[in-house]
Amino acid sequence: MGRLRILHETRYYYERPVRFGPQRLLIRPRDSHALRIVEASLRLYPPGATRWSYDANGNCVCIFEPNDRSDAMRVASELVIDRYPAPLVPQRVENPDTLTPIVYSREDRTTLEPFIAPVTDDPDAVLLRWLRGLTAHRDEPALAFLLRINALIHSQFEYCNRYEEGVQTPVETLQKRSGACRDLAWLMVEGLRRLGYAALFATGYIHSPGTEIRGAGATHAWCEVFLPDLGWLEFDPTNGLAESPDLIRVAATRTPSQALPVSGAIIGDPGVARLQVSVDVRLVEDINHAV
Repeated sequence: MGRLRILHETRYYYERPVRFGPQRLLIRPRDSHALRIVEASLRLYPPGATRWSYDANGNCVCIFEPNDRSDAMRVASELVIDRYPAPLVPQRVENPDTLTPIVYSREDRTTLEPFIAPVTDDPDAVLLRWLRGLTAHRDEPALAFLLRINALIHSQFEYCNRYEEGVQTPVETLQKRSGACRDLAWLMVEGLRRLGYAALFATGYIHSPGTEIRGAGATHAWCEVFLPDLGWLEFDPTNGLAESPDLIRVAATRTPSQALPVSGAIIGDPGVARLQVSVDVRLVEDINHAV
């Protein structure tokens, strides 16, 4: 995989100047065996103090405290990263825990329990009925089942850009048969949890070398699932991708509300507010030539 440059800019404009409470920025990936940060810079307006920490899920968080009143706020992040993707390998079928229905070891289940419990309600069993129609064949490998669900959402649901805040409930997405990447990812996360899988809502960026990639130009969202033998795996139902080198994870959380790139309070009446977000991910050079 090549070296990637990521430019992510968020701008808020207000009709009247306001003061700002602490802003929580979730915009920097964490170094791992699959990703290395080569360069990183952050430009912030109004000026203010920053401090870095990790949240309960191990995501890298910046707390930004603007000093001054302003009618605008800007957060601009520039990253250069090296990506080292691993090929998706099949599970060992001789391990009975890798077959459906999924079974986690006692030790893993203790850790994974918060990510197995569903968050949303399904009072009319809309989601449950949909899931029953997808039930795996007994002893179908769990990875094969997940790939099938990922491909099904990609093919049967219409992708649309939504500029409204928030995420649709899985029931809303099922009823509309459409959604933004965050809606399709949340449908997969909550659906799999009801089947006993540990699943996370993942956000970050997507490299789009071709025109068929959906979700480019903004932050992207997908689903992560934990499987015995293989650990956490990435599934992007918006594009039908699995463990793709084009996915660059910034954060993975239990709920979408915990994964907002920029969140925090403003103090005062802003009047009419506008938000502009732009993301550009492009190949800089091949790692083999850069080293």
